[in-house]
Amino acid sequence: MKLYQAFQKQSGNLKTMIQKGTYLNVVDNTGAKKVCCIHVYGGYRKKYGYTGSIILVSVKSLRKKKKEFLKVKKGEVVKALIVKTKIYNPNYSNESAMSFENSVILLNKQTNKLIGSRVFTSIEKKFRLTRYLRILSICSGIIK
Repeated sequence: MKLYQAFQKQSGNLKTMIQKGTYLNVVDNTGAKKVCCIHVYGGYRKKYGYTGSIILVSVKSLRKKKKEFLKVKKGEVVKALIVKTKIYNPNYSNESAMSFENSVILLNKQTNKLIGSRVFTSIEKKFRLTRYLRILSICSGIIK
């Protein structure tokens, strides 16, 4: 538990991150395009999610594909792992402002395993410290 607390610790001058009602982009091949956050897991009164947090989301829109190949349906409730957030993170080594969009990867609701088999974005190197090491092996790149 201490590892996740250290992983999610942010500077005090940052704005809030992901909360209930936030729309996020899906960056894997499950077929979902946009999701909306319903709940942030992690304890009593936890309001905000950061990079590495697990949240409960509802699928709002789908990608334009054949419906046979989609792994989720519109309106389905699944868990998700926050991969990137829009707020500037001062912990980068070169101290430059890196702007991302709010992105998640969908997880199975019971076992917290990945639903998709590909990730279309680069992932932070911090994920080596978590139990989601498989994400680094299937992502397109790694950010320091």
